[in-house]
Amino acid sequence: MLSKENIQLGIAPIGWTNDDMPELGGEITFEQCISEMALSGFSGTEVGNKYPNNVEDLKKALQLRKLSIASAWFSAFLTTQPYEETAIAFIKHRDFLSEMGAKVIVVSEQGKSIQGNIDEPLFKHKPEFNEEEWVKLSKGLNKLGELAKEKDMKLVYHHHMGTGVQTAEEIDRLMANTDEQLVYLLFDTGHLYFSGEDPVFVLKKYIDRIKHVHLKDVRDTVAEMVRKDQLSFLQAVKAGVFTVPGDGSYDFKSIFSVLSDSDYKGWFIVEAEQDPAKANPLEYAIIARNYIQEKAGI
Repeated sequence: MLSKENIQLGIAPIGWTNDDMPELGGEITFEQCISEMALSGFSGTEVGNKYPNNVEDLKKALQLRKLSIASAWFSAFLTTQPYEETAIAFIKHRDFLSEMGAKVIVVSEQGKSIQGNIDEPLFKHKPEFNEEEWVKLSKGLNKLGELAKEKDMKLVYHHHMGTGVQTAEEIDRLMANTDEQLVYLLFDTGHLYFSGEDPVFVLKKYIDRIKHVHLKDVRDTVAEMVRKDQLSFLQAVKAGVFTVPGDGSYDFKSIFSVLSDSDYKGWFIVEAEQDPAKANPLEYAIIARNYIQEKAGI
């Protein structure tokens, strides 16, 4: 079984308030969010838009609830903007996370991304990178990885629906084109499964480079509707395509087994963007926590 000494359990705030669609959970406060995270049995969180920007204020609020910061999302634009612009923003982001005690920095390339376009069909208009863009992305990520290393941190790349690195083939190319000592992988069950890939295959293939894990479940009936009706990513989220482990269609047993047999040490982050008016965040956090206890033993 997985070891409590090696694994830290966290949950993302996106189940309470959606940063990309503020109307989802707009009324839920930062304090309610982190209090319910602690109440449901988690020890960490990633950073949301409602979190204080001041390190002292954020630390105090989290310490009262015995929570810590695992990481935070960073949008890179290496394929569409000069590297220097991304680097300046990255250093500021890195330094904030370092002060909060985080050891990994979640990076996703948002050049050409359609994930935030409410009317753009997710599968029909999925972006592709050309050769020049792949070179810019790979070289830029290596440089950002060096910047992360300066603070004894690791860059973990987030493959994501609606971006140029979504499929297993694109993950292969990214891993092949980047330095394994500078660029690591964030493994997200939900994005792989929703994309039509086999999460276990990707996990086994890159287990040595995976340094951060997002546990996200998918409702098959909604995913099929998204493909059939050509919905966008945000429309898919509103329709309820994602949910927490233990409530959707994916069986995490094999995922936990592979991770148990590996040397993985780090965070498991439950992440399931849902409409809190339809899926009570505390209720679903508890569902996820109980499922992980039952299936992974932690």
